[in-house]
Amino acid sequence: MIKAIIPKLPMRSKETTRNYYVQLGFEVSVNDFEGYLMMKNNNLEIHFFEFKDLTPTENYGQIYIRTSDVDALYNYCLGKNINIHPAGSLSEKSWGQKEFSLLDPDSNLITFGQAPL
Repeated sequence: MIKAIIPKLPMRSKETTRNYYVQLGFEVSVNDFEGYLMMKNNNLEIHFFEFKDLTPTENYGQIYIRTSDVDALYNYCLGKNINIHPAGSLSEKSWGQKEFSLLDPDSNLITFGQAPL
């Protein structure tokens, strides 16, 4: 019955959010709605709701995205000059995942991880 989980994160500016996620390889999904943005990358969707009064330093929005090639994605981000979270450089974690993290323009924490091979 359940087919997918789609995270919904806050955004202050639809244009800024759209541009940031396009850099990451996402595209606008389906229709365009006022105050709401849907981005898609293959089978992954992330939705954003407008929250103009959001204080980024008080935002605790987070998502974890599994990838099949975290090294390539990390290098892609570096090549595009996408800022890596100061404490989120690519590394193997004690729980076995290889991960790195980004903060989007609204301080939503986006972590990409790959399970051990």
